[in-house]
Amino acid sequence: MVIQSNMSPAAIVDAWEDTEPVFVKYGVPITEEKLESLVGSERLSEILHELNAVVGSSGATCVEGG
Repeated sequence: MVIQSNMSPAAIVDAWEDTEPVFVKYGVPITEEKLESLVGSERLSEILHELNAVVGSSGATCVEGG
């Protein structure tokens, strides 16, 4: 995954503008605070999955340490 829970919504939207509707859908504010501290753990996985789908990334497209 390219987008991870330790990233802020502001940084994510800055890099991938197409992700903004996902944040709006889930009511997540576009701030500098880390996504993991803005979203409960039960929704975090779902939101990350959807964000990465928008940018075309999955675990298969990334390499450990790279």
